[in-house]
Amino acid sequence: MGRARGPEGQRPSAKVGQMIALDDLDRRMLRLLAGDASLSAGALGRSLGLSQPAAWRRLKRLRDAGAIARHRLDLDLPALGFGVTVFLGITLAAKGRVSLADFERAVSAIPEVQTVQHVLGLYDYRLRVVARDLSDFERVLRRRIMTLPGVGAVDANVLLSEERLPGPL
Repeated sequence: MGRARGPEGQRPSAKVGQMIALDDLDRRMLRLLAGDASLSAGALGRSLGLSQPAAWRRLKRLRDAGAIARHRLDLDLPALGFGVTVFLGITLAAKGRVSLADFERAVSAIPEVQTVQHVLGLYDYRLRVVARDLSDFERVLRRRIMTLPGVGAVDANVLLSEERLPGPL
């Protein structure tokens, strides 16, 4: 019988709210996995100077402790026909006081919306939206996003380029 899984197949953290103690080998393993989440315990062991069983136990401990929340597949969006990425800053209108849950539920149902972030600052939400081209983005913006419950002001920034940098481990 497997452990319960949360949203997106994530395992619940064994120690909610507590920082996980990591040693140098843990950090090295997490750096390797951040670069290629498909690495096997054998490949990790070879890179870290550990046996396959030792690497597997360490990997299992990190997963069980919640240090590894999930595995993700990064798609090449331009190769799939999505040539435009736009970041939207959404300010909810004060009139009507739509519930945040209603807005989040509605915006999450739009397939072109890749991320929904509730933020503090100039905007209430930050969205990452992909589209085939600018006219496709305009269609998504006008017909889907601007008609969402509670949307007030929208600010757009078109992504020109992106470089992914490794995390702080």
